[in-house]
Amino acid sequence: MHSNDDFLSAPKLDYDGFRAALREDWGWFSPAFEANIFTGKVRTRRVFGFVATDLACNTTRVERTKSDIRRDNMEYYYAVVQLTGGSTINQDERVVNVAAGDVVLLDSTRPVTFVPDAEHRNARWLSLQLPRQNLVSHLGFEPQGGACGRRQAQASRLLCQLALEPASEPEPAFASADRFMPLVVYDLLGALFAPPAPLGSRHSDKLFMRACHIIKNRFADPDISPREVAAEAGISLRYLQKLFAVRGSTCSHHICSARLDHAARLIERRALMKTGQPLSDIAYACGFRDYTYFARGFRRRFGTAPGAAGSGNARFRAEIGDVERPSTERCDKRAIWPAQADVTTSGAPEGEEYAE
Repeated sequence: MHSNDDFLSAPKLDYDGFRAALREDWGWFSPAFEANIFTGKVRTRRVFGFVATDLACNTTRVERTKSDIRRDNMEYYYAVVQLTGGSTINQDERVVNVAAGDVVLLDSTRPVTFVPDAEHRNARWLSLQLPRQNLVSHLGFEPQGGACGRRQAQASRLLCQLALEPASEPEPAFASADRFMPLVVYDLLGALFAPPAPLGSRHSDKLFMRACHIIKNRFADPDISPREVAAEAGISLRYLQKLFAVRGSTCSHHICSARLDHAARLIERRALMKTGQPLSDIAYACGFRDYTYFARGFRRRFGTAPGAAGSGNARFRAEIGDVERPSTERCDKRAIWPAQADVTTSGAPEGEEYAE
C-alpha cells in the first residue's frame, strides 16, 4: 500500500506532540513510553467529509484504555487501514493479525491495543472516522469492533483506493456528485462487515424490506406509527418490533430517521435556493407535529440546530453525507398528507421515540 506522500514531509513529533495531534479529532490514545526516544508522525485531512488521519510511530504498542475513554467520552467508529508493515489489533477479545491492505473496523467506546510486528516497528496506519449514528443508520445494524476485512476482498481494495486518493478540489462539473461519495464509503463498509445472514432468514428479510418501504412512502403522515406499519405489512406489532430489534434498531427510530433525513435535505435545499421557507413548515411537512420536538431530534442527529444548518455549514454537510436524496414518490406523499400546524403538548406522536 502507498499513501499520497506529503506524509513523508510531515514533521516528526515527540510523545506529547503525537498525543496532542490525535486528541482534537480522535480523543485520547496512549503510546507505550519507553527508554528509547519516541518519534511519530500524524497528518489529518478530509476524505469526502470524513476525518482521515495517517500516522506512524516507533513504539511497541498504542492503546486506547478505559481511562482514555472516560476522559474524552468520544463516540465514533473508525476504519483502520494497515498501510505498511503488519500489526496485531485487539478489541473486545478479538485478536486480529493485520497485514498491509487489511481494513479493521473499531469502536471508540471500547478499549483497543495496536501492537506493531517487531520487524515493522515503524508501521503506518490510515484511520477513517465514521460518525456513529450515521454508520448504524446506513448499515441497519450496530457493528462489533474488531472485525477485519482482508485485502483480498474487492471492497477493501476500493475503500483503500478512495481513502488514499490525493485531496484536491473537484471539477465544477463533478462537485455536486461528491455529496454521494459518503454513501459509497458506507456501502463498502457494509459489504465488508455486514454479518452473514442466518439460514432461513430470506422470508424475514422480505418482511423487513416491506416495512421499510411502507415507512419510506408514508413517513410524512403524522399519524404513522409502528402499529400502522405492522397492519399494512400484514404482521403483528410484536413481530415487527422483532424484525427491527435483531437489526439493532426500532421501527419508531426508523420513522424518525426518515423524517429527519428528509428534513435535512429540505433545509439544505432551502439554503441553496434562499427560499426563506419557515423551518416549522419543513418540520410539519416531514410528519412532525411539534417543532420543539423536531428541533431537539435534529440537533441530536446532526449536531446543529435546524436554523444553523444549510449549505454554508461544513459540519452539517459532512453529517448529512449519507442522507438519501428525496424521491419523487416522497414528494407526492407530502401532497397527500399536508402540513399540519396543530402542536401536541407531548411533542411526539404516539409510538414515536428517539433512539440513539
